[in-house]
Amino acid sequence: MEPQKEREYLFEDPDFPAKVSSLVSSDVTPIFKLQGSICWLRPQDICQSPRLFPLDLTKAHAKQGILGDCWLLCACTMLLKSKHLMDQVLPPGQPQWGECGYTGSFLLRFWQRGAWVEVRVDDRLPCIDSKLCFSQCLCPSAFWVALLEKAYAKLHGSYEALWAGQVSEALVDLSGGVAERWSLQPSGEAEEEEEVKEERGDPPPAARKRKELRLSEAMREGCAISCSLHRGMGAETGVSEQWQYHAMSVLECTDVQTVSGETECLLRIRNPWGRRCWNGDWAENGTGWNTLESACSRHLLSRTKPGEFWVNQKEFLEKFDEVTVGYPISSEGLLQSIYTGALLTHRQQVRGRWVKGESAGGCRNSSSYSSNPKFWLRVGEAAEVLVCLLQYDLEERTAPGFKGTKRRDTTPTGGRDQERRHQHAIGLHMWKIEKKHFNLSRTLNKPPCACTHSHAYEREVVVQTQLSPGFHLLIPSTFQQGAQAGFLLRVYSSSPSSLSAVKFREPAQPSSSEGEWESSSFQGSWAPSLSAGGSRNFPSHRQNPHFPLTVTYDPGTTNVRVTLHQNCPESACQAIGFHIYKVLGCEEAGAPLDVEPVASCVPHCYAQEVSLACSLRGGAYVIIPSTYQPDLTGYFTLTVARRIHRFKVLRNLEQIRMKMAVQRILVVFI
Repeated sequence: MEPQKEREYLFEDPDFPAKVSSLVSSDVTPIFKLQGSICWLRPQDICQSPRLFPLDLTKAHAKQGILGDCWLLCACTMLLKSKHLMDQVLPPGQPQWGECGYTGSFLLRFWQRGAWVEVRVDDRLPCIDSKLCFSQCLCPSAFWVALLEKAYAKLHGSYEALWAGQVSEALVDLSGGVAERWSLQPSGEAEEEEEVKEERGDPPPAARKRKELRLSEAMREGCAISCSLHRGMGAETGVSEQWQYHAMSVLECTDVQTVSGETECLLRIRNPWGRRCWNGDWAENGTGWNTLESACSRHLLSRTKPGEFWVNQKEFLEKFDEVTVGYPISSEGLLQSIYTGALLTHRQQVRGRWVKGESAGGCRNSSSYSSNPKFWLRVGEAAEVLVCLLQYDLEERTAPGFKGTKRRDTTPTGGRDQERRHQHAIGLHMWKIEKKHFNLSRTLNKPPCACTHSHAYEREVVVQTQLSPGFHLLIPSTFQQGAQAGFLLRVYSSSPSSLSAVKFREPAQPSSSEGEWESSSFQGSWAPSLSAGGSRNFPSHRQNPHFPLTVTYDPGTTNVRVTLHQNCPESACQAIGFHIYKVLGCEEAGAPLDVEPVASCVPHCYAQEVSLACSLRGGAYVIIPSTYQPDLTGYFTLTVARRIHRFKVLRNLEQIRMKMAVQRILVVFI
């Protein structure tokens, strides 16, 4: 067939046409201004001998174009390390240019919400002046990166939809595995959250675990690691402000001996821009190389390609703001733990939904927390367990022909403001259950055996823990009550396990014999140096106002509801919470000893009102409301509702009637 005739039969994708609609969906990125200069060409119109991969695989790495998708290109580095994953995403055996059966189309696969979906695209690619204007290989005649980028753009609605995102999300979409994102820089907010966790008695957060994970060991285990900058580094490293919110790939980690006999850990990093512009101590002409034998220095420097540079671990931890780690996946498709190196040989997943008014109970601060979806995780023997909670929009489609507006962040490493507009803050808590028949309210008042560090504005959050044999209760939640979304719950374990939804029997309508609710409200205030003692993290905590509570009826379910309301404008709210302590026989109600509270409404929350519903056994208690920081001024209303036995209510009413009758009789006879 003549070349011109052959071109007429090449595939043209009707769902993602070579038009402006496939390039942009708004006017907020530079692509909008360049759309008039962009034309669509097939690879055989760009170079003489196109192919998917270069013969020299060192030139197969991606080079970023004018599209801000460094986050996707960093994830592509993982595919070059694993033939198994590359074949999963880009199935082998597809006819290429000049081969029999070539039709101008290619099939790619991406993991979405627990399953692999196929995306077919034609090979017409955006160009300016006959050259690819978006991502490409370092080898200009290889097109696997450009085709993958186009298929991913089709999945998200347009090329512009790829402008900014999270490396962790792309790693999961290209592997079907798990990725974690950690901050390398200290944050006052994060430290405060950890203090609150310690106050509540929750298990150590993942942020603490990562300190035990050596980066060099993770690299040797085959992890996909990316690092990113959230701020311009300035002249000390030669990095311009354009590097702000930019992601890069960590290609190698090696230990070398200095001439003084010390061990230096060096990391080779690749900038997707494909040019060298790092002036640290271990840059090409940096002073760090003088500490090594000349032969060792020459050997390491010879391994760097365009866009690559070396840093030592100290410089890495000081200069970079964030690191993303993708879990290794074996050729058999098994996930490997980045903490222990163990293969997580068993996997389960289940879907669920948070529905307003039904199953969107909010966080543990909310009295409706127990209405969240609940799941049983049964572990047959002691095991390392990884639990992943992924959220998605219930109306969002991911079909191959989908053309819409899937959410993307405003910065290449994930802008917080944009995340909060499009994602809910989600979290996951887990309790060990000794018996499958248990009291839910009392269980939820206890500290969980494992949980996320906090509710986070992430597409997916991860909990890694060691579990003993038996049943464990899993509750995924959003921070805000009533927030609607779908979610996927995934569990990976090193021993056999099962995951299933908890099916509670519908509770019968409460009868009049189950009790009545009695409410009381109290006004209070926090005054500096007097009654503003702050949270349990501070020795002055017991200076806070004390409110006695007596429980006389224990039906085995919720029998106490406490609500703390700040009497101030919403814009002036303090972080507030409260604890409930059991008063022992010899104690004064106003001065509990240093004992653990029986129930708590923490972490302290910047909200006008916080509440807690709990089940307390009969006895005397004291409620201590507080701000998180001491010596803050504030006024509040504390409302306490108690369930009282119906019989006592009727007896009290009868006594009142008898007293009124006696009074009437006395009036008559006087």
